[in-house]
Amino acid sequence: MRQPITGYHLDHERHWVAELACGHNQHVRHLPPWFNRPWVMSEDGRAQMLGHPLECRKCAEGAPPDRP
Repeated sequence: MRQPITGYHLDHERHWVAELACGHNQHVRHLPPWFNRPWVMSEDGRAQMLGHPLECRKCAEGAPPDRP
């Protein structure tokens, strides 16, 4: 199920985490060649991706929200 990005925060290891409209969180790392997300490295890049839908595996699994 695709859910739009509503915000971001850093986890305890300083990796960026996208906050999705469904209440789930999803890491959005830029670790080439496995994950190519250069937009996550800048504030402007992250801002441009607000509202962009990501596939939410937790929704598909029926997991409870990560945050209220």
